[in-house]
Amino acid sequence: MSLFQLDFLKFGLKDLVDVLIVSFIIFQVLKLVKGTRSVQIIVGFFLVAGVAFVSYWFQLEGLTWLFSNLTTFGLIVLVIVFQPELRSVLAQFGQSRLLRRFVTLEQRKSLEEITRAVFRLSELRHGGLIVIERRTGLRNFAETGKELNAELSAEMLITLFTPYTPLHDGAVIVSGEYIVAAAASLPLTNNPRYRKLYGMRHKAAIGVSEVSDAVVVVVSEETSQISIAFEGVLHRDINKSEFRDKLTEYFKK
Repeated sequence: MSLFQLDFLKFGLKDLVDVLIVSFIIFQVLKLVKGTRSVQIIVGFFLVAGVAFVSYWFQLEGLTWLFSNLTTFGLIVLVIVFQPELRSVLAQFGQSRLLRRFVTLEQRKSLEEITRAVFRLSELRHGGLIVIERRTGLRNFAETGKELNAELSAEMLITLFTPYTPLHDGAVIVSGEYIVAAAASLPLTNNPRYRKLYGMRHKAAIGVSEVSDAVVVVVSEETSQISIAFEGVLHRDINKSEFRDKLTEYFKK
């Protein structure tokens, strides 16, 4: 299928897809190396490429021979020099949204980070409320808090729930491998079974689990007990030895 033709130049749909893919790859590479020492290396590479182009254009035999023989070795050198960046690109590709539904390693890593944070919060007697997104989007709740989009880690979660810090009050919304928002507001349950027995964190955890399929973890500030709310039911006082397995079980239901 041809999109347009100008004299001998023919540009089709296949060419458009090709250009878009190449442009996307170049954009991702430039975004990856922005602000790193690799920028200087790339600038140097383009300078060398420019000299090589000039040598071929003006048929400078000496330079042409030199660049022809250095091409193979140059590719090997580039792979060695950019090894950390290439590893990072491949890791980011493996974490892309397209592949997440097929890969569960990242999910296990996220749940492990949450588990470490919850255990530490319990030891410190710091209250915590973590909402883990599954299939139902939680954007409407995330918008009530402070947008973060930070990489998920136990240390970040512990810091967010440290008392008297600006974002410690409210819920943290987790989606995939990212902390989407902190200090978010959640709906409280109207279930009479829970209305008089629990504090605001537990009621909010049950409330959001009633209107979504999220898994919600609560750490009590008063008792340091760990609970999980799922499908409108609060599972209280979960032992640390059982927590990791129960969290994984609820998340994969």
